[in-house]
Amino acid sequence: MGRTNRAGRARPPAEPDTAATDTPADGRSHRQGPLTAAVDSGTAELRPDRDRPRAWQLLLDGAPQSLVDLADPTHLGFEYQRRIGHLIDLAGPPGRPVTALHLGGGALTLPRYVAATRPRSRQQVAEIDTALTELVRIQLPLERGWQIRVRGADARAVLERAPEGGADLVIADVFSGARVPAHCATVEFAALAARALAPDGRLVVNIADGAGLAFARAQAATLRAVFPEVCLVADPAVLRGRRFGNLVLAAAVRPLPLDELGRRVASDSALGRVEYGRGLADFTAGAAPVTDADAMPSPAPPPGVFR
Repeated sequence: MGRTNRAGRARPPAEPDTAATDTPADGRSHRQGPLTAAVDSGTAELRPDRDRPRAWQLLLDGAPQSLVDLADPTHLGFEYQRRIGHLIDLAGPPGRPVTALHLGGGALTLPRYVAATRPRSRQQVAEIDTALTELVRIQLPLERGWQIRVRGADARAVLERAPEGGADLVIADVFSGARVPAHCATVEFAALAARALAPDGRLVVNIADGAGLAFARAQAATLRAVFPEVCLVADPAVLRGRRFGNLVLAAAVRPLPLDELGRRVASDSALGRVEYGRGLADFTAGAAPVTDADAMPSPAPPPGVFR
């Protein structure tokens, strides 16, 4: 999950980390233990992963944001990131470089994945939390030679200035805390993404919703108002509103690789379903597209959902 402004919030004091200034050049080691630090958007925590000796989970104010394996940047530990990974894999012939615009950075898991699977790709990341980016660069450094540029700016502001037709992928993983901000969930936002995409380009959006799925239905309607091709991928339990979770939407002007995407989602370790066409229209269930004039952020997660 990425972040945007959280106006008026005081930064909590950082917990001391005696090993922070002694991080190896290839990144933080598990022997240094977890790290908690104040960043612009709240309190960031890096936790060692129990199963992978060089992997770290990033949390912001207790909400899981990213998982990075310094030994294997192709490892995507969160199910929503694996679904986005499938769409990255299907963005062109295997290994072909792409031009990608990431809206929301976090620990830069997805830019790392693109760089590792599609060498020589050119990538720009919009991450407004510059303190978080600095923490990640020091503790979880990027490999030299990766063409990843991080800009400390609001996601929509960066999208507004993106070159027309210049991106093969626009990946929107924008969260303020654990909520998608209103100004990054509208028809106007989707139209800016459409403008930034090349003719064969694709927009990929990560959102979160729960019971009733009103936000997710409205987001599907919003993308369908701008793009002729839209699909949604999520856990069946999330799609039925039985639990709060992530949903991934993909949109394009030209047809999406739905058959291959369905095969990849079906083979994943986490249950997933792809909705498109009539099924997506039924899911949308008459929801109206969202505009800047009536936009609302996504719902807050239920208490205890991240425990």
